[in-house]
Amino acid sequence: MEAASPALSRIGLAGLAVMGQNLALNIADKGFPISVYNRTISKVDETTDRAQREGQLPLTGHYTPRDFVLSLQRPRSVIILVKAGAPVDQTIAALSAHMEPGDAIVDGGNEWYENTERRMVEAADKGLLYLGMGVSGGEEGARNGPSLMPGGSYQAYSNIKDIVEKVAAQVEDGPCVTYIGEGGSGNFVKMVHNGIEYGDMQLISEAYDILKNVGGCSNSELAEIFDEWNRGELESFLIEITADIFKVKDEHGDGELVDKILDKTGMKGTGKWTVQQAAELSVAAPTIAASLDIRYLSGLKDERVAAARALEEAGFKDDVGKVKSGVDKKRLIDDVRQALYASKICSYAQGMNLLRAKSVEKGWNLNFGELARIWKGGCIIRAVFLDRIKKAYQRNPNLASLVVDPEFAREMVQRQAAWRRVVGLAFTSGISVPGMGASLAYFDTYRRARLPANLVQAQRDLFGAHTYERVDIPGSYHTEWTKLARNK
Repeated sequence: MEAASPALSRIGLAGLAVMGQNLALNIADKGFPISVYNRTISKVDETTDRAQREGQLPLTGHYTPRDFVLSLQRPRSVIILVKAGAPVDQTIAALSAHMEPGDAIVDGGNEWYENTERRMVEAADKGLLYLGMGVSGGEEGARNGPSLMPGGSYQAYSNIKDIVEKVAAQVEDGPCVTYIGEGGSGNFVKMVHNGIEYGDMQLISEAYDILKNVGGCSNSELAEIFDEWNRGELESFLIEITADIFKVKDEHGDGELVDKILDKTGMKGTGKWTVQQAAELSVAAPTIAASLDIRYLSGLKDERVAAARALEEAGFKDDVGKVKSGVDKKRLIDDVRQALYASKICSYAQGMNLLRAKSVEKGWNLNFGELARIWKGGCIIRAVFLDRIKKAYQRNPNLASLVVDPEFAREMVQRQAAWRRVVGLAFTSGISVPGMGASLAYFDTYRRARLPANLVQAQRDLFGAHTYERVDIPGSYHTEWTKLARNK
């Protein structure tokens, strides 16, 4: 193979929206010469200007797919960061026309994993390698150190391993990147990461709702509470940014900005995919599903305003926001902290169980301790307790659920009284806590050796002759329930 020209770039990146631009600058910042390309020429110029301003970084801009591809050392590796779906196929078509066997395409977008698996086959037909790489951490993570989840061609990963290990967030036990597995596993893991993120954000918003509307906490008190929580077991990126949000004043009026924001949540689709996959695989993910339902309901702002009015006219007395007399604020704050922690364990347990079910179905052989490790830095769900999740899977790689890991089990038991108080208080105060409630219901269902599912099986057998099993004698049984009940 011919020696690489020193003028050629080590890697290329196509797609210079916020994430692409920041990831390209991060790669250049780590000393790897990089070529960039974007269909909109102004984005190329903007990126090269930033590279100059931020320390004359080794980044060169290219204006045609051909020039871009030919500027790379062989075997070439090209990261693409464009909108999922058709734009990815268009970008691959434009670039692969100039690529050669052995070159690799790395899709860094939030792509549906089956699209990645289809593209791997299409790329292989041209002799190209393919990697689907989840990238988490938002704009700031992309620039300074994201969590990276690459899956697909191991050779494609090996070709860029030295780069991604430097570019990823660094934690005490290594860079926040690992080879996830074959096929679309990298995209799937990133999708579930986002589902866990949905659950986390919903649980935090419920904690806020209770502290504000039952505890009567002001925004400045909430900022203090979340700052305090971020110094303990709840220490995480989402708790940290929540504390910051409460501190920001409204520049267009009085008070804090958080109170002026319209209560309608947007979404990109990964949360929905997570819940759909959980249903497909018969894995219970109620906390994640509840967070998705609430995003749908939040979108019905006009209907909710009308419903509030209609129910008030029907005689409903809304006590939300009327601080309960006799509430011990200090105890409430501590109870909510414990309820949030216990609920989070259930949410992460659901995500991990979904990953395990998919890993078994697809033969991906995912390493759950390693996934928890690479989420410790760079990504949106980074949290101090991920280290404990990593250790739980190191203790037992076949752990059925985080809920039964001896350490987490002890913590759930210690926190369950506070958790029940908070959920009960929310219910009696008319505050919906679908995330905390779903987590508690998940815990209470999973921990019971016997459920009322025996009655459901009897009903199914009565109306559909679906049969049932017995606890005392093996085999399947069917009973003429109605005849026996009414002949007596």
